[in-house]
Amino acid sequence: MSTSKIKRLGILTGGGDCPGLNAVIRAVAKTAFNRYNIEVLGITNGFRGIMENEHFLLNDSHVSGILHRGGTILGTTNRDNPFRYPVGTENGTTVWGDVSDQAMANLKKMEIEALIVVGGDGSLIIGNELYKKGIPVVGIPKTIDNDLSATDITFGFDTALNTATDAIDKLHTTAESHHRAMILEVMGRNAGWIALHSGMAGGADVILIPEIPFTYDSIYNKISDRQNRGKKFSIIVVAEGATLPDGDLVYQKEVIDNPHHSKLGGVADIVGSEIQKQFGVETRVTVLGHLQRGGTPTPFDRILGTRFGVKAVELAMAGEFGKMVCLCSGAIQSVSMEDAVAVQKLVRADGELVRAAKSVGTSFGD
Repeated sequence: MSTSKIKRLGILTGGGDCPGLNAVIRAVAKTAFNRYNIEVLGITNGFRGIMENEHFLLNDSHVSGILHRGGTILGTTNRDNPFRYPVGTENGTTVWGDVSDQAMANLKKMEIEALIVVGGDGSLIIGNELYKKGIPVVGIPKTIDNDLSATDITFGFDTALNTATDAIDKLHTTAESHHRAMILEVMGRNAGWIALHSGMAGGADVILIPEIPFTYDSIYNKISDRQNRGKKFSIIVVAEGATLPDGDLVYQKEVIDNPHHSKLGGVADIVGSEIQKQFGVETRVTVLGHLQRGGTPTPFDRILGTRFGVKAVELAMAGEFGKMVCLCSGAIQSVSMEDAVAVQKLVRADGELVRAAKSVGTSFGD
């Protein structure tokens, strides 16, 4: 598709919210207005907005003053996949169906000539499937988990990292005052990036991540060694996707037929209970939860979101669809969405960051 034919872009935000989304929306809209003099249709509440025809034309007032705001002015949802959409119930059970043809028809009615999908791996997989069906799609990677392999970093991660590190700093004073083991559970799903980075930045004594199996004996040995050296407290950071010694993951809610709807959480409570029960070490657990998704985005995330948004519009106007913008070695580039969602980026157990943490005395429970 040539640039001259595009008169209206569409944009939606899917999946969990994160700081920096509004920076992306602002950049897309302002770039479209200022450089190309074209319209931008904001689709609300993720892919549900396509199915339910929920949208509005963005204007300058909509994107004024939102750069520093968390969340997304478009709303979002991590459900409502057009390829697996609720179409009714049968015997009290939800019936799912592929309504992607209706999604395509609705996009045509909206007169959208290029769709920008902002989301994590789940949303980008849907975007890529729509592209395969003929919708001109450009993807923008968004997740606090930082688990997309095609980009050095995703916006939202830096803000979540700052929130987690600040929590560790605050827990230090209470841990030291009460001579306790303080355990902080952070998000990240099946990737340990938030736990690893915040644990290193906050000086955690133990970091438990999905990529490195742990044992309770190893954790206690670290705590005991600190006590023998006169350090009567310990800080432990646990990723929500850390696997228990018996190999189990801990869920708040597990959805067998749709893992993206499963909610990890609660592993820190089990770790804390076992340490206290087996070794008599007084423990307290803090689950940071959705605090990591909210708040004012850091300057880094505002800038990265802006750069991603500008590049996405440039790709659309150049007719380069089926691609996702990415950050590689400091430069904003693009990669096919197919490749972008093919492999999850996980922490390397033998990587430089883990080696650095171990060199300064951090235990990973292994």
